[in-house]
Amino acid sequence: MSLPIIMHVNYCEQGQTIPEMCKKAVGWGYDGIEFRRKLRDVEQTAEQYLDAVAKAAEEAGMKQVLFGGPGFNMMTDDADARKAEVEEGLEFYKLAAERFTLTVCNTSVGALGRKDTSAPAWRYDLSGSGAADECHYTWAAEGYKEIGALVDSLGFKLAFETHMGCLHDLPEPTAKLLDMIDSPAVGANLDYGNMAYFPKPPAIDETVEILKGRTYMLHLKNVLRVNVGDHEAPIPCGLGDGVINHREFMLCLKKSGFDGPICIEAPRRGDREWYAQEDIRYLKSVLQEIGG
Repeated sequence: MSLPIIMHVNYCEQGQTIPEMCKKAVGWGYDGIEFRRKLRDVEQTAEQYLDAVAKAAEEAGMKQVLFGGPGFNMMTDDADARKAEVEEGLEFYKLAAERFTLTVCNTSVGALGRKDTSAPAWRYDLSGSGAADECHYTWAAEGYKEIGALVDSLGFKLAFETHMGCLHDLPEPTAKLLDMIDSPAVGANLDYGNMAYFPKPPAIDETVEILKGRTYMLHLKNVLRVNVGDHEAPIPCGLGDGVINHREFMLCLKKSGFDGPICIEAPRRGDREWYAQEDIRYLKSVLQEIGG
């Protein structure tokens, strides 16, 4: 189970430049970085951005580059808007494939909010798949059939991040969407840390089993769950410090035959450069002990 360990770019979004990100990631022992598909609040073309990443990655000796969000919004009833999103996706992945040997990229079909806007924000079971109609699955499948065909021809894969507020938030709706797309190039990015935000998260073994053979990459993070009135609030924390037993998680994945990259995230405040070093040490110790 010697798998690539990827640093999510959110460990280094506190003023670091792209060259600094790459040098730090390599120095800390990561095999690569999952970059965002575009930078926030930066005016530049896709070509300019991709060229900057390619130059920095080469100079740092970084082995692997992945791209993630923003995904492509298929959750609108405007067919022309969905078509424009698909065309943007096709163009981006063509440009990226010209510059990198891509293996898998993280993606999303866009956000789907709660139908009951008076419901509390922590009721993630009422958004995403919990707010979906059959048309949302149809729109997403139509768009990603086309995007999937392109990335298949380019020799890499896409993986829907299991993310609250998205159609692909939990194992079963994610599997349903993948069945409808029916492409070997489109699978899941299993992020159990996002499922921990739900009032009743699914069990680890059940989650891994439902997406077995279609989990192309992982996102790892952890949370504490603190009683707040009538519910438990998730609080982001270090990878080895929360309610998710990543030793159990990685053992389940090993048994399932998972062989993709593992991307660690740091969606929490503070010194994220330190978190990046702590989290990879924890993960490497777990993988070593279970034969990874």
